[in-house]
Amino acid sequence: MAESEFNCIIMGAAGRDFHNFQTFFRDRPRFRVRAFTAAQIPYIATRSFPRELAGPHYDADIPIHAEERLPELVHDLNIDFVFLAYSDLSHEEVMHRASLVQACGASFTLLGPRHTQLVSRRPVVAVTAARTGAGKSPISQMLARHLRETGRRVAVVRHPMPYGDLSRQRVQRFASPPDLDKFECTIEEREEYEPYLEQGLTIFAGVDYEAILRAAEAEADVVVWDGGNNDFSFFRAGLWIVVLDALRAGHETAYYPGETNFLAADVLIINKVSEAPTQSLADLRRHVRDARPDAILIESDLAIDVEDRGAIAGRRVLVLEDGPTLTHGGMSFGAGTIAARKFGAAELVDPRPAAVGSIAALFEKYPRLDRVLPAMGYSPQQREELKRTILASGAETVVDGSPARIDRLLDLPLPVVRVHYRFQQLAGPPLGELVDRFLATGSAPIAE
Repeated sequence: MAESEFNCIIMGAAGRDFHNFQTFFRDRPRFRVRAFTAAQIPYIATRSFPRELAGPHYDADIPIHAEERLPELVHDLNIDFVFLAYSDLSHEEVMHRASLVQACGASFTLLGPRHTQLVSRRPVVAVTAARTGAGKSPISQMLARHLRETGRRVAVVRHPMPYGDLSRQRVQRFASPPDLDKFECTIEEREEYEPYLEQGLTIFAGVDYEAILRAAEAEADVVVWDGGNNDFSFFRAGLWIVVLDALRAGHETAYYPGETNFLAADVLIINKVSEAPTQSLADLRRHVRDARPDAILIESDLAIDVEDRGAIAGRRVLVLEDGPTLTHGGMSFGAGTIAARKFGAAELVDPRPAAVGSIAALFEKYPRLDRVLPAMGYSPQQREELKRTILASGAETVVDGSPARIDRLLDLPLPVVRVHYRFQQLAGPPLGELVDRFLATGSAPIAE
């Protein structure tokens, strides 16, 4: 090894880790990535990062290992630097990882926007959040509709979810439902892409975000970044919108990199205000005023409705919710639970006694989950275990609070009621007008 070369590990979860590699490491051979580690997402550690995506300085695939192996990897690979590159971790969890890395003798590092954000030739509006499940996507969807209705061509780019063949998923363009099957999308991917397709919108994702951005620019006047977890945007945004969850007041400064978003936002949206305890909401408003008086403040709700209220009223209902929101997002319920109660379910069925395989293991890992089923489906086997759990639960109706179209994926013999939720602004300057001002002036509006 040359004296100037540093051995590196990237700690990730099949998203920012691959992006950071391509924007920082790929053309800096001095920083030699010997391995990735994987967390949060099942089955990632069974793959490797392809040589053809790694660039000319790598002559073999880069292995991906479970994060639990980090200490032995640091030792065996003589690692100099470990770069953390995934999101939705408490600050305490980040520093526990830093302490472990340093105890093993290596240095612990975080890459920021300057070294990882790509610059677009089009105006970029980014929607990110303080926590997973805060309500980013309904806001991104509303903005995409608004831009289209005002005569602009819009391309939505989603934070990566490449859970299959990474080479094949280098650039993904979703314009119709068959594209979801073409790329063999998991339940988790469909939750994010399906709502755009139902509205006739095109959405991009994948692995190589330089190529993805150029493909999106070719079709659009404006690029909308729909963030994942609580990560910051991969693109430099002219207008940065950050969503705060009123049900998790205080989390905006307690989680990484959600606090980065909170401190950098042009517009802060306090979402789910009608569901929040009065004192928590007051505390959050006061915190925003004290910490970010320069940011424009908006308050909003998610308006919830279902397609068939009669299939819920008086029935024993099994509620499915967005998986990441319930797991590493830390929530114990979501839109499906609210809808089931709102429309008169006689009982919310507890799925735990019926859970099998990886679904049962999920409940063991997250014992706080009660009378709600995370819509997990990262592999065909896990989707089958999800289906078996549903069928054995004794429910009369499934309320699907995820946007993944479980009714299409699992072929269930009982009614599946889809939950729809949309952004409903309650206070502050109209969000669409703020976007229009940004596009007209080229600069983000400022608080008055």
